[in-house]
Amino acid sequence: MEIRTETLPGPQDIARHELANGIVVLVRENLHVRSVVITGALDAGSIFETPDTQGVASFTASMLLRGTHTRNFDTIHEMLEGSGAKLAMSSGRHTVGFSGKSLREDLPMLLDLLADGLRNPAFPADYVEKLRGQLVTNYKFREEDTRYIAGRTFRELAYPAAHPYSQPIDGTLASIETITRDHMIEFHRRQYGPGGMFIVVVGAVDTAATIQMIAERFADWRNPDQQPQPELPEIPSMIEVRQQVVPMQDKSQSDVVLGVPSLSRYADDWIAANIANSILGVFGMYGRIGAEVREKRGLAYYAYSRIEGGIGPGPWRVIAGVNPVNVPQTVAAIRDEIRRIITEPVTAEELADNKANFIGRLPLRLESNEGVAGSIVAMERYQLGLDYLQRYAAMVNAITVEDVLAAAQRYLNPDVYALAVAGPDIPAE
Repeated sequence: MEIRTETLPGPQDIARHELANGIVVLVRENLHVRSVVITGALDAGSIFETPDTQGVASFTASMLLRGTHTRNFDTIHEMLEGSGAKLAMSSGRHTVGFSGKSLREDLPMLLDLLADGLRNPAFPADYVEKLRGQLVTNYKFREEDTRYIAGRTFRELAYPAAHPYSQPIDGTLASIETITRDHMIEFHRRQYGPGGMFIVVVGAVDTAATIQMIAERFADWRNPDQQPQPELPEIPSMIEVRQQVVPMQDKSQSDVVLGVPSLSRYADDWIAANIANSILGVFGMYGRIGAEVREKRGLAYYAYSRIEGGIGPGPWRVIAGVNPVNVPQTVAAIRDEIRRIITEPVTAEELADNKANFIGRLPLRLESNEGVAGSIVAMERYQLGLDYLQRYAAMVNAITVEDVLAAAQRYLNPDVYALAVAGPDIPAE
């Protein structure tokens, strides 16, 4: 499949400007709509937490729009709701992300609230306790979710105990209950600043005016105490099966997660690995795994595979929801499909179909300002180059059957994996 690359966002219509404090601003004009989307991130994720304050990064990010030193909660949300605008902030493992949308004329207001929330949060005590109650309730709900428990247990098995990828981003029930307002104030003081920050704006804007508006609100921001992204600890290669069953007796379904730590978004075989994953457990209603495990054998309610590549080596895992009696057969069938994709080259037809899918869905993703902004975020975060979208089809088309096989062999092994199962006891055969 071919795409007219000159119509895709690229260096010809994405402006990139760096402020004196290091904040990167990226703007793409789209004058065919009245709306504007903003998104971006800064280095303040859970990787910067101390062991005794797990979850403080997420708690802090969730408090940023609940009151600042210049606006209270009601004022902030009346400003947003009165203009139909949206603004949200949340923490990930490495960064705090933000996203918002408004009409063109309301962009200054949206940037005011973004700057105020990031730079001047007040952490009002009453809202700290309200949010704590919500987080505790949500945590207790998740503790009853077999899929959540299986996913969390998988990370604990797949990554070393001291590795930040083994820890839940939102902390534990104990840490949520003990994090104080002072912990959040200190985390914000220590970690919020311009380091690693970028802002993407897409929509009905003037580029020069937008860069000026952002500079007026952020160019003077400094934090000499802010820490850069730390080096991730090494992850020793897995050499055995690690498995754990978490009993949840009042459930009718078991959730299974089987996989390994794999690749980061920076890996040179990222596209080949993603095509391998698509064939294994995504394309055509969940790929080979869906066809074999769910359709042919009827073992699972759902079964699919995912690669979670980011700044560090995310997991490549297969996820399935099954009747407890089918857990052993499901695991065996998943391992059979992993064995097949690392020992037999995929067919030319499978490769062609998946290439067409990868290339064909790109223009669809770029039809909205949100889709364009998300692509620019990835290009900036992973240093892909502003011409990445224009090179994308050629890179996908260059992938060979041999590339797919090599990527699968590099990361997958049907006899070495982490396996987490959450649900009722597995009936004896």
